[in-house]
Amino acid sequence: MPCPRLQRRTAATLGLATLLIFGLANAATPPVTSTVNITVDATAAGMAFPHFWEQMFGSGRAALALRDDYRRDIDAVHQATGFGYVRFHGIFDRDVGLVQRDNDGHISYNFSYVDQIYDGLLERGVKPFVELSFMPRELSSDPSQQHDFWYHPNVMPPKDYAQWNAMIRAFAEHLIARYGIDEVSSWYFEVWNEPNLTFWGGKPEQSTYFTLYDNTARTLKSVNARLRVGGPATAQAAWVPDFLKHVHDTHVLVDFVSTHVYGDDTAQNVFKTSETISRANMVCRAVDKVHREIAASPYPKMPLIFSEYNASYANLPNVTDSTFMGPWMANTIRECAGKVDIMSYWSFSDVFEEQGVVRMPFYGGFGLIAADRIPKPAFNAFALLHRLGDTRLPVSSDSALATRCKDGTVVLALWNYAPPVGDTAAYTKGEPQGSVKHFDIDVAHLAAGAKATVWRVDAEHGNAVATFDRMGRPDFPSREQIAQLRAAGTLSAPQVSPLQDGRLHLDIPPQGLVVVQLH
Repeated sequence: MPCPRLQRRTAATLGLATLLIFGLANAATPPVTSTVNITVDATAAGMAFPHFWEQMFGSGRAALALRDDYRRDIDAVHQATGFGYVRFHGIFDRDVGLVQRDNDGHISYNFSYVDQIYDGLLERGVKPFVELSFMPRELSSDPSQQHDFWYHPNVMPPKDYAQWNAMIRAFAEHLIARYGIDEVSSWYFEVWNEPNLTFWGGKPEQSTYFTLYDNTARTLKSVNARLRVGGPATAQAAWVPDFLKHVHDTHVLVDFVSTHVYGDDTAQNVFKTSETISRANMVCRAVDKVHREIAASPYPKMPLIFSEYNASYANLPNVTDSTFMGPWMANTIRECAGKVDIMSYWSFSDVFEEQGVVRMPFYGGFGLIAADRIPKPAFNAFALLHRLGDTRLPVSSDSALATRCKDGTVVLALWNYAPPVGDTAAYTKGEPQGSVKHFDIDVAHLAAGAKATVWRVDAEHGNAVATFDRMGRPDFPSREQIAQLRAAGTLSAPQVSPLQDGRLHLDIPPQGLVVVQLH
């Protein structure tokens, strides 16, 4: 829930002069070369601001949901964000064991692990966003065709759609029998994953995927019309106009559109242009593209879900492990607001094995939490951005969000975007390029005696990577080192200061994120 009650720490109360330099005293301070003026009216009408960025997260494949560390990480992210859905590949993969074929060719189903996976989510207050993948080898048109992920899922169409449809029917009927239609109808069922890439072996890709979608959607709806189904689950924001035209022309039901994009996707792949689009802007440019495509389709009010996104689709330690993610996330929220219903950050945890068993905590994994349950700066950024209110207030800046909570509390997010250090697959130690930004903040119509409570994520706050560097980046940290890294990754206590006529002055270093509650 946005705007959680403050955890007050009277020992953290500082004077305004101290607040100005908080977070910079222990580091070499770059010069201040720019000033950002922020003017906010606490009583302005504003616009609805649903927390679309924290309703769902991706994760490693389905079988990993049986692990204790996966479940502990879900608990931590749920406590920080209150998220409601999790999406993963592979509920039909061999290690979940759903489909069985005996020596006589008879097919049966074993729901033991499926039940344990979904029970574990629901017990933690999280619902499944069910990605219907990949192909059970017992049903595959070519069991030898495997994706190059470490766990080698089969990506081929079914040999016989009657068998695929029978499995989908049995799967849906079992879920309804176990959890009830009121519960299961609140889930989402997404047909496959990225059929425009190597995750789908049908040829040609689009028309054979449409056949898969048609069979799956019709089967689910025949079990119960309340089940929500959608697609095309494409990479690079692709196929949406063609998909919506297809389902309209063939009278196949669809309840939502899903697609994916990453910050380092290219303009050629996403927009078919030769322009250069920065990592800062790619995701929301793609969101805007699909938003407009839906508006121009036969289904202009169709819900839009970006069921995967992140700043990078590669393992770049200077991106996903670093403080870069705080400003990147805040700016992504600012640019995408109002154009998408749900965005699912990929992923909530580095309990993740697409490239193999994780060797070290900070290798550029996609998760908010590193191996050994060490919070990354991105985890702390999400925890801070969760504090934003549900009404967006006008503010004229590309480095700020202004919001209001139901109780009238004003919450600001302020950031200093700077590109990743090195921006390569190999970790590069160094200071972010850029200068300190000075923020002059003036908030009108605050209650008398209002105070500012300030949280920070930057190189010196909520950043376990700095401690990991000082340890020499060990592949396998000791138990004592893991404890030190968890402590270093913990969000720093907020600083509290009185305001002077609604005015506040803050300095934010490159790649710094600040969230301020004015109450």
